Amino acid sequence: MNDTAYFAEVTGALAAAGVPAAQIEATVEDLRAHLAESGTAPEEEFGPAARFAARLGGLAPEPDGPDAAAEHWTWTADLFNDRRMLAVHGAQGWEVESLDPIGRFVCRRTPGSALRWEYRREVIAGRRRARVEDELTPEGWEPCGEWLVYGYFKRPAAALAGPAGAVQAPPAAPHRWLFLSRRGKAVLAVWTLLVGGATAAFFVGVLGTAGLAIAIALTSSLSAVWTAGLENAAGRERGGPAA
Repeated sequence: MNDTAYFAEVTGALAAAGVPAAQIEATVEDLRAHLAESGTAPEEEFGPAARFAARLGGLAPEPDGPDAAAEHWTWTADLFNDRRMLAVHGAQGWEVESLDPIGRFVCRRTPGSALRWEYRREVIAGRRRARVEDELTPEGWEPCGEWLVYGYFKRPAAALAGPAGAVQAPPAAPHRWLFLSRRGKAVLAVWTLLVGGATAAFFVGVLGTAGLAIAIALTSSLSAVWTAGLENAAGRERGGPAA
């Protein structure tokens, strides 16, 4: 069976099952893109069309559909822990829609049609942005937020895994919103100690208002540089992309 006949059968079966037309179109488009990358025939990759459509129906969220049933959750992590937690939460069906002004991941998940998501983080400062986007876009990655010099990208696992990309029984939304690594906690502790010392010096008259502001700004800058250095070292140890 050729591609056209195969997807015509899938489309008809999904339509008969009551799947919205926009959802069918988006799903078939993703499946065609996957086949173009893999170079395999649809029946070889997905199995018989009717059986595949029966398994696929309802997995992909309806584009621009009603959001009333969707779960929403916002969380954050330090730079040592963000990629690991994105992988954990993406496997639970949480899709990052954006990063808010203070660097938190704003996520949504639709019960009954949640998909697993994959994430990656890249440095996009200066001229790197265009090069990174040119490299990632053909692989199905799309930007989902920025923080400092970092860009975050996402893609649905279903684009590669088909029905296996669906989350069958997603766990409840976590009650936590902050996920710090050991190194992140150490950085925060040092920052708190130094800022606390500068504040105490201000109240006993050792530092003036300007001195306090400079001390806090300098401490924050040094903490950021230290954090970036540690994160880069950790990335080299993992053999992953340097931040």
